[in-house]
Amino acid sequence: MAFLEVGDVSPKFSLRNQRGDMVNLDDFIGSKNIVIYFYPKAMTPGCTVQACGIRDTNSQFSALDTVVLGVSPDSIAKLVKFEDKQELNFMLLSDEDHSVIDSFGAWDLKKFMGREFMGVLRSTFVINKQGTIVHVMDKVKTKSHHEDVLQWVSDNLA
Repeated sequence: MAFLEVGDVSPKFSLRNQRGDMVNLDDFIGSKNIVIYFYPKAMTPGCTVQACGIRDTNSQFSALDTVVLGVSPDSIAKLVKFEDKQELNFMLLSDEDHSVIDSFGAWDLKKFMGREFMGVLRSTFVINKQGTIVHVMDKVKTKSHHEDVLQWVSDNLA
């Protein structure tokens, strides 16, 4: 699937969160801005830094009427461990068959140490209250991700 761009309507989806509850994109359309970020694997160094940054700024996102959803192909059991170990305070969604990740175009060929494989492209999509993608980050720096997204939301959707 092609990588989605600014102006595209966000694909509708339903995924289970780390507690096993079903979360639908439609739960937020009309009332919240949505930050969906795709990450490769819970409890790895880069993904942990990225998630802890979101954790530490989640109240600022909430103050901007914005919900953050982290999506990975991890199982619900692994997401529970990740949440508990890092004391995360936002929703992690399990996309084990990577269908939602693929619908955003974030499942693609990756290269690492001479190997090629299919995997998650670390990326972030900001969706406005109407369900339209208004910002895309396809080059994400794990250490400053939370600040970069928060600044963009503050400047453009507040």
